[in-house]
Amino acid sequence: MNVRPRLPTRTRDWRLVARTARLVLTIPAYAVVGLVVAFVALSVFVVSQNHRLFLDVVVGGALPPASRATVFLELFPFVGTIYAPATGAALVGVAALVGVDVAMVAYHVREHRLSVQEGSGSLAGLVLGTLGAGCAACGSAVLAGLLSLVGAGGALTLLPLDGLEFSLLAIGTLLLSLYWLADGMRGGEINGCPVDV
Repeated sequence: MNVRPRLPTRTRDWRLVARTARLVLTIPAYAVVGLVVAFVALSVFVVSQNHRLFLDVVVGGALPPASRATVFLELFPFVGTIYAPATGAALVGVAALVGVDVAMVAYHVREHRLSVQEGSGSLAGLVLGTLGAGCAACGSAVLAGLLSLVGAGGALTLLPLDGLEFSLLAIGTLLLSLYWLADGMRGGEINGCPVDV
């Protein structure tokens, strides 16, 4: 039976997502999980874009620990000057959505005593969003390698947002994941991502 995935097209669909996320995040344990996961996700994103600097200065440099911490914090959006405002906002948004998504999945799996196998559909949306959000540079590099195989390596210069498209795609993927998760939580069973991976 081929069931088409239901997309959030009405205002009440988005209200369902907001209400479900709010209810989960008002539980202190899940709020902490969401914050920790969001910070870890943002850290992974910024380190992946600046891995040489991170390894050479923060991990293996001769600076004192306080200076290493300062250099590390300067890699983050809105703290340092590495990111344009739109790119920084997109990275923070993706990290926040990853935190909310993981908190909701953890809540749903624990409260409804589901196995990880039953929850794997929702985890697919989380993984896709995380992969897409990693960084515009990494996504562009991977896409450039794939496009160069077919002789279209310079096609990335046509991207109007200079790679920000990858973060926007990640935000869209995570929002769909949150909707499908919230929709599945209504019936007490995890529907998750309706796309068969």
